[in-house]
Amino acid sequence: MSKANLYLSLVGRYPIITDQMTAKRLLVILREMERVIVDRDIEGEIVEFGCYSGTTSLFMERLLQAHNSNNKLLYVYDSFEGLPDKSIKDASVAGTAFKAGELKATKRQLIKNFKQAGLRLPVIHKGWFSDLKESDMPSTIAFGLLDGDFYDSIMDSLKLVWPRLAPNGSIVVDDYDKSNLPGVTRALNDFFKNQNVRIRHEHDLAIIRNNLR
Repeated sequence: MSKANLYLSLVGRYPIITDQMTAKRLLVILREMERVIVDRDIEGEIVEFGCYSGTTSLFMERLLQAHNSNNKLLYVYDSFEGLPDKSIKDASVAGTAFKAGELKATKRQLIKNFKQAGLRLPVIHKGWFSDLKESDMPSTIAFGLLDGDFYDSIMDSLKLVWPRLAPNGSIVVDDYDKSNLPGVTRALNDFFKNQNVRIRHEHDLAIIRNNLR
């Protein structure tokens, strides 16, 4: 297997520890992250908004280790209180997906999962995305995964990540174009409405590359 396709072996070798992530989506996320850190060697750190118990974070750190990218740090952000309240922009005729307080995982469980996997701990920030400060963010971001489920969470994380995204860096947003979680797509459309940005769509994921700077 070539150096540029190590992400494929990782997904086959290690378990996905919750049902909140599928192998197909995970492969897309890791493929895009590998493009950033290997193919393009983009400067900056790796961030994940909505890390839950570390389902995807574990694989992101494994990918950094597989490519000896120890100079890059993984930053993870989560309320560890479950999901926040929905806004009117999350209303859906397709029914209700998730409610406030669901998908709660503890910071302790996240740390335990990393230690059991024998992985370097990420930089962990506990709090609602709306309460995060600029000092909580790395100055430059190479790759970001945004998994906030609701309009406000995605909008808050975009406001923090996009201005710090390095040229040719990427973000991947989970739950894109899903009828029962319309706030995600609405947030992306609102945030990028006056920008010449292409949104790629693959397995309920939006892939956005910063090719403008």
